[in-house]
Amino acid sequence: MIKSSCIYNGHVVHKRFKPKKHFFKYKVFSLLIDLSEIHLLEKELTLFSYNKFNILSFYDVDHGSRDGSSLINWVKKNMIKNNISIEGISIKLLCYPRIWGYVFNPLSVFFIYDKNSNLISILYEVKNTFGEQHTYIFKLRKIDKLIQHKCKKKFHVSPFIEMDCTYFFKITKPGEKISVYIDQYDNENKLLVALQEGVKLNLNNKNLLKSYFFHPLMSFKIIFAIHFEAFRLWAKGIKFIKKKFKIRNNISIEN
Repeated sequence: MIKSSCIYNGHVVHKRFKPKKHFFKYKVFSLLIDLSEIHLLEKELTLFSYNKFNILSFYDVDHGSRDGSSLINWVKKNMIKNNISIEGISIKLLCYPRIWGYVFNPLSVFFIYDKNSNLISILYEVKNTFGEQHTYIFKLRKIDKLIQHKCKKKFHVSPFIEMDCTYFFKITKPGEKISVYIDQYDNENKLLVALQEGVKLNLNNKNLLKSYFFHPLMSFKIIFAIHFEAFRLWAKGIKFIKKKFKIRNNISIEN
């Protein structure tokens, strides 16, 4: 029986404040996958497969080191680097699944729990459309209802936003609802707000089929929407900023 993994049905919102106002909102669904349950998900869910093709699937190569190796081992290695005990930890990953073999995850979030089910670390895994990835790792010292983090932007995401920015993350622990809220500031004031919210559904065949039915081409919609919104920004006359350097897969320990 699937116990820890679930579905979140919700939406993504972006609101830009300058130099021109811009707004969009799209409906999406995400999976919160307990990585220790991944083989159980494949066994119990008809539409879902692990590291092989299905209508919905999850591949290790889409996350972490991006070489198809164990995500659990990748997380543990980075916990050790951040002086976090890995004894008895559990790992949950909030992400979009592959649909018909394709996915693009602008942001995936790893939630790391200790042996007493206390949330001890969060990893924000950010991707761009150039095939690059950067993971921001935070250690949690105080757990409030709303978890907050701050760090400098270290990764080129949008060609319409300068690198010299600061992220303010606000995130709720996964429960009946989930919220991931990001404020982005330049050197003067707030530039952008990005938000992903969702309502929990049990992960079973019925709910997974229903989520897929309402979002049958979600993966393709996401990548199309990214380019469509980029065109809208360009049409508004917002400056195009050329990417200055190439990376593959960087990690920064923020705390």
